[in-house]
Amino acid sequence: MWPYSDPVGAVHTVGLVLHPQRDCTPAVDTITGWAGRREVTVLGLAGEVGRLNGRTCPVDQAELLERSGLLVSLGGDGTMLRAMRLVEGRTTPVLGVNVGRLGFLAEVDVADLDTALCAIDEHRYAVEPRMSVGTVLPDGTAVSAFNDIALVRVPGDHLAAVSITVEGKRFVQYAADAVIVSTPTGSTAYSFSAGGPIVSPTVEALLVGAAAAHSSFNRFVLLALDEQLVLDVLKASGRLAVEVDGIVRGTVAAGDRLAVVPTRAAARVVRLGGATFYDRARRKLHVHGSSEVE
Repeated sequence: MWPYSDPVGAVHTVGLVLHPQRDCTPAVDTITGWAGRREVTVLGLAGEVGRLNGRTCPVDQAELLERSGLLVSLGGDGTMLRAMRLVEGRTTPVLGVNVGRLGFLAEVDVADLDTALCAIDEHRYAVEPRMSVGTVLPDGTAVSAFNDIALVRVPGDHLAAVSITVEGKRFVQYAADAVIVSTPTGSTAYSFSAGGPIVSPTVEALLVGAAAAHSSFNRFVLLALDEQLVLDVLKASGRLAVEVDGIVRGTVAAGDRLAVVPTRAAARVVRLGGATFYDRARRKLHVHGSSEVE
């Protein structure tokens, strides 16, 4: 579990990513107090840390990513996903701290934050790689997600009619409210609400499926990462919003084609050996067995 043996004092600069509304003051107090004792610099995005009354050094995004040896996300899963997208392609580890509701991605609560920072500084932690999935929109915009990319019916318009092509061969055509391409990380998000399976984040695969399918085939498909995946928007389809980790980034229409490409180990999440993925899934999703088999 603890693969590192370097000397104490590994973290020299901590970068913060804050939830846009929630009060992060207790967590920031803990971080800055710990940093003061260990002579560690604390950075934050200028547009976010202005509300912290000068307790951190405001920088732009480029400097935050260049200087931070550890990125700390203060919020919920949405904030954690944003932090992961910020460091995508870098080796900077990301520590998720719950500020509010329990999430899947955060590792510690505020009460345990000082202990967690000490463990990371002393190399008593593990890094869990997380894959991303990306595509290029018709207007040329490149997007990537750590949970999912979904083609979602625009209210008042026709259904999402999308053909799934794997390795150059059409496999199935979905007619649905949405068509979802999910990473294992996102298997507990939109995919799960549409009836998809819970997938361990250590699995290297993509889930493809539909929400509220109107077609006869309504199952999710599990694809290997090396299999080429293309989504074709069919003539019968309405205009569709492209949601990237739940954020609308553009639209597609009949005739548009999206090649979907996964990236292994696109971000690295700090794990401290406490609650497992399955512990979090049981609590968050209220997973319980049948009382009849007790």
